[in-house]
Amino acid sequence: MTKTLESIGYTIYLQDALKELGRFLEERKYSKIFFLVDRHTAEHCLPLVQKALPQLTAFDVIEIEPGEENKNIDFCIGVWKMLLDFGADRKSLLINLGGGMVCDMGSFAAATYKRGIDFVQVPTTLLAQVDAAVGGKTGIDMDGVKNCIGTFTQPETVFIEPEFLKTLENRQLIAGYAEMLKHGLITDKSYFIDLQSIDIKNISKVLIYKSLVIKNEIVKTDIKEQNLRKTLNFGHTIGHALESYFLESSTPLLHGEALAIGMICEAYLSKKMNGLTEDELVQICNCIKTKFPMISIPEEADSALLHYMQNDKKNEAGKIGFALLNKIGSCDYDQYASPEEIKNSLEFYRDLIRA
Repeated sequence: MTKTLESIGYTIYLQDALKELGRFLEERKYSKIFFLVDRHTAEHCLPLVQKALPQLTAFDVIEIEPGEENKNIDFCIGVWKMLLDFGADRKSLLINLGGGMVCDMGSFAAATYKRGIDFVQVPTTLLAQVDAAVGGKTGIDMDGVKNCIGTFTQPETVFIEPEFLKTLENRQLIAGYAEMLKHGLITDKSYFIDLQSIDIKNISKVLIYKSLVIKNEIVKTDIKEQNLRKTLNFGHTIGHALESYFLESSTPLLHGEALAIGMICEAYLSKKMNGLTEDELVQICNCIKTKFPMISIPEEADSALLHYMQNDKKNEAGKIGFALLNKIGSCDYDQYASPEEIKNSLEFYRDLIRA
């Protein structure tokens, strides 16, 4: 494992990340520095940054409420207003200290404030460290549709500090593990197999690095998701719809929990439409069933789920788009399924959890 990865014009730091953040701030001499945090990272993660960087005293904190339900234009306006109130100019820096929601919305707020100020990612959840913080996607949700407003804007750099993972409950770790499994399923069968035997509570830096390498190589090849980067959406068409649907309930799902269900459904579609074998489908389902909570999806949800999918960014000419496996370790993009086939995949999942 190396100490750094080079991405699209920026560096990802994987060792001594907070010290590297301190060096970065000393070199850049920003006019003002802002930390975007949520309630959890304000309590558990910002103190770790302050302890590692005692020389960093001149900064302001913008705190937002945690949860995907708050990743919307109203909260984003709140961030912009705080930047204005604190006198942020175009030479200011926004440090996104949080999980995927903070990284997504903070990046979007920075990319659009005064036509763009610099931002860096300091991801604090496993999901953000292996996925959300890397690749330059910024975004907020609208009308329950995930990330339908956003930009492709690269951070100045990314700092991966595994110490933050010690602040997470097990549910958050499992949610990030879903993205790691996806990386193996779309590119590397041996990685997928290795991941099945790990202790989720003690995920190693080596595995975080492996997932980062996979995602980074894909996004460097296809920055704006015109072709290969679409494979990173395996599990996400149905997964995002489920996430949106359950946001309106009393028991919202974490992104990784919805993704796990989405991967089962889309593995089923992969078998029906794209050459995945029955044995491979069973392997995928057994892995996910043993690691993730299997959430009941009522049949009456199907029409709402299809509505969310019909607004998905991957669609073309009204057809619902997917990335589907042709085998474990290989994935095709620009695949399209009918509403009936999608309903069949959801029924397959229901049968699986009834068994």
